[in-house]
Amino acid sequence: MVIRPFIPADDPPRAGCTDPTRAQCLANRVLNLEHSELAEELERVVASLSNRHRNIEDMLLRRYHEVNGQMIDPRAVSTAQAHLIGAYFCEEYSFEAAALFNPSIVAHPDQRNVAKGAVRFILSLRGVGEGHVSSITFRTGLCTGEGIVSIDPASLQAISPRIENMPGGAPGDPGVRLLCKESQSLSEIVIFPTTFRQRHGIEDLRMVRFVDEEGNPTYLGTYTAFSGEDIRSELLRTTDFQTFELTPLHGPAAVNKGMALFPRRIDGQYVMLGRLDHENIWLLKSNDLYTWDAGIKILSPRWVWEFVQLGNCGSPIEIDEGWLVLIHGVGPVRNYCIGACLLDKQDPTKVIGRLATPLLRPSPQERDGYVPNVVYSCGALLNGRSLILPYAIADSFTTVAVISIDALLEAMIHPKPTGGH
Repeated sequence: MVIRPFIPADDPPRAGCTDPTRAQCLANRVLNLEHSELAEELERVVASLSNRHRNIEDMLLRRYHEVNGQMIDPRAVSTAQAHLIGAYFCEEYSFEAAALFNPSIVAHPDQRNVAKGAVRFILSLRGVGEGHVSSITFRTGLCTGEGIVSIDPASLQAISPRIENMPGGAPGDPGVRLLCKESQSLSEIVIFPTTFRQRHGIEDLRMVRFVDEEGNPTYLGTYTAFSGEDIRSELLRTTDFQTFELTPLHGPAAVNKGMALFPRRIDGQYVMLGRLDHENIWLLKSNDLYTWDAGIKILSPRWVWEFVQLGNCGSPIEIDEGWLVLIHGVGPVRNYCIGACLLDKQDPTKVIGRLATPLLRPSPQERDGYVPNVVYSCGALLNGRSLILPYAIADSFTTVAVISIDALLEAMIHPKPTGGH
């Protein structure tokens, strides 16, 4: 459960109408309350929220300052009035009530006290709540050298981030910065839609630990922003999982779903996998990370389990043999399966290995859920010669598999290494 902004809707303005907005009327009603009635209602509100949220009075006051001068006329008010006005512009939202799925994974930046051969990791997940609106949430966990995976217990509380507009965005379409420093664990952080273009969901974050030429890591992730009418790709950036920047991507390749960034530049350029059409995987390049134009088609449907379409399952993973890419294929009865391919390390337009049969497919025990017959992932993590693969089942819940890299490569067929397979 998280507290997020609430804005009362207004009817379309009538010509010549000078009536105050609903937001202003709401604030006026609070300001007209007798002191005793105001104090009683505020006490009830704070008591009802304090066992579910941390620092509730600070949050209500922050929300008041966000609307004061923006949606309501600025004026001098008492602290109690500010708290209660702030409460009227908030709502509780159960962000994981319907589903928790489509995970991606990166190594945790803090690997202290982790046993040799083990890795601590961060999962991002797509939580779906009321109105089928998607948000991003996180979990942490550990995979031992023997491949035993454990997920840390999630906090019973979630924090509402501080929201700042970032300079330099397009008019009416700025990027936003989310400040989550009040969180005491990653599972308390929720990244919910905050802009007009995201208002119906932030979907399918594909995280990657990106390392620049100086060896500095940044955690980047592409996701789909859904306005209810249109989709586009946007970029999440963080260095500490406390402050997150969400920025629109531009160019003809950024209007589709499923972009996944390579973990480093190749020949001085940023490189992505994406789907410029509805069925093939393309290799895309950019000089500045934010503008993505036309690309090169590298994978097309070939086997029966992928005849409908292909897409990536997260960022390519660099191994000695090349770039390991997990893919999803859609087959009959809209079954989603997970496969894999291997791209040439120097020239990733060249496919040098590919699974002819699925790595994972919906089993009889994993078919049923909100969207049946789907297994899906937004990324995997290399640990030695093992692959930690979190995946979603039926758009409902998430589990984890650990796979041998050597066995996976051995199962691939190896076509002649030319582009366009």
